[in-house]
Amino acid sequence: MSHQPVHAGSMMSAMEGAPTAIDLSVTNTENQCMNVIDIAFRIHGGTIPVDHGYLVYSALSRILPQLHAPGSESGSASGRLAIHPINGRLAGSRQLKLIPESRLTFRASADSVGALLSLVGKSLDIGGSNLDVHTPELIPLRPAARLYSRLVVIKGYLEPEPFLAAVSKQMELAAIAAEAGLPLRHRTLSREGRIQRQQPTPLRRTIQIRDKQVVGYAVAVSGLSADSSLLLQEVGLGGRRHFGCGVFVPAQ
Repeated sequence: MSHQPVHAGSMMSAMEGAPTAIDLSVTNTENQCMNVIDIAFRIHGGTIPVDHGYLVYSALSRILPQLHAPGSESGSASGRLAIHPINGRLAGSRQLKLIPESRLTFRASADSVGALLSLVGKSLDIGGSNLDVHTPELIPLRPAARLYSRLVVIKGYLEPEPFLAAVSKQMELAAIAAEAGLPLRHRTLSREGRIQRQQPTPLRRTIQIRDKQVVGYAVAVSGLSADSSLLLQEVGLGGRRHFGCGVFVPAQ
């Protein structure tokens, strides 16, 4: 079944009245309640840091102070909010070049759309680079048997084996029956003109939050039913979801 984004061509006129009156109806039989969706804003700019999760959240909070409100990251489904990492092309020196397909995407309840529309026309300062925000698309979640998150962080779990056990425990508590794994990084080392393969290791990543480096891992979850897939996308895993962590998307 095809799941097409809902374009927001008529949204700007809605902003002049009551944002809550926006029509969010889409065809999506697997997720008819449309409780949680992706709200993907078109963006324009030059380059931003690869590690931009905290910078983006800080810039957004200056425009949307309610992001700091209790329950904005977790709690009830209506209050849950996550922000996807911004996609783009690596430009060297730990910079990410924005491309036409780049999006600033929120995963949030459908009734959050009205408040988020106030971002349209705004410019965000992301590490000294300007990012201009344009109209969004509303994209329903779609089930996939395999989901992937580029970075999941769970406080107190820094080593691969206990981290994976903590991931599995969170999935069990959420009644998500599937198999979680840590994707491996395959490295090669050149010595004296010879290529030597190193032992693959779990894909470990960090995110800068203020003056701290927070450690986590990429996570892939496979063998998901349609219901479990949608649930995992809605609730995520670990913390720091407003910084881009623990957000799951269908694996490529």
